[in-house]
Amino acid sequence: MADDYNNREMMAVAAARLVRDGDILFAGTGLSVLAAALARRLKANSSVVFFETGGIDPSMAEIPLSVADPRVMTGTSVNCSLVDAFCFLGHPKLTVVAFLGAAQVDPYGNLNSTAIGDYNKPQIRLPGSGGACDAATLASRVIVFMKHEKRRFVTRLDYLTSPGWLTGGQSREQAGFKRGGPLAVVTDLAVLKFDQQTRHMYLDEYFQGVTPTLVVENTGFELDISRAQPAPPPSKEELAILREQVDPQRLILG
Repeated sequence: MADDYNNREMMAVAAARLVRDGDILFAGTGLSVLAAALARRLKANSSVVFFETGGIDPSMAEIPLSVADPRVMTGTSVNCSLVDAFCFLGHPKLTVVAFLGAAQVDPYGNLNSTAIGDYNKPQIRLPGSGGACDAATLASRVIVFMKHEKRRFVTRLDYLTSPGWLTGGQSREQAGFKRGGPLAVVTDLAVLKFDQQTRHMYLDEYFQGVTPTLVVENTGFELDISRAQPAPPPSKEELAILREQVDPQRLILG
């Protein structure tokens, strides 16, 4: 195992480990594209990365800095439209994993990326959904990236932008969502997952130098830590691929 790594590297590695070979990876920018590219090079050789702006299976020779970056179209198998990309996202015969970020998450993985405070007179107006609501609705699984702070892990969202497990239990299915739901939330402290019955978030893994107590202290709702295990640090192979192949220019790793 490697000893010298930063939070971004740990988060990208933790998310990449959740990907299965053959998954179709709907990537945004930042950590999500690092995780998708790392997973494909590390173990998911038959997986395909695509972007909402229509770049399907790009070479990823250089990391794009936004979904409008021309590098999302470099070496692609297909360059298509945004509408076509979202058709892939919801295709019933494809297992699509979407990587999302947000400003707030609640105990059931519902996300807010619209506003902090009252919607009509917000304290902070956020960028909004973009394609996040579509991805949370249509994808087979969702992996969320968050900074782990109590103000972000809240009992009740200020605004529901993207649906997770709604109110838990069978509520998502009862609301008409035929598939999907959040698989995990990856933070700078830990990996959190959702109970198969209640769909309430629990602590699955905590990172090196972190304790379950620290995770609880930075979470704004009750959190089950009974199943928590220390996460394996990044291996030398994982870090080598991430640093030398995925982001050698350190555009995102910094």
